[in-house]
Amino acid sequence: MDGWQYLAVLALCVAVTVPLEFVLGARVYRRPRVLLATLAPVVVLFGGWDLFGAYRGDWWYGIRQTLGVRLLGLPVEEWLFFLVVPLCAVLTFEALGTGRGRRDR
Repeated sequence: MDGWQYLAVLALCVAVTVPLEFVLGARVYRRPRVLLATLAPVVVLFGGWDLFGAYRGDWWYGIRQTLGVRLLGLPVEEWLFFLVVPLCAVLTFEALGTGRGRRDR
């Protein structure tokens, strides 16, 4: 079970914030180009930072805490983190920014 914890937390983050798209009208998924333009720099910058840090031995990922699947040297869960957490943040930001009565969208 330890290997699934990272994915479980990411899934919980998505499960909690996805309803913001439909209930509060965040309109994040309806604008895929804008979403991609938002997420791509995060993945490149922080993915590169993690790769560099892991290469230098500044940090590492426990085999028991991940599934063991690696992409470019990092656990797949870490790459998903760089997609899921910013996505959840954007969903929350957009949902809160579309408060009732706001007409400038």
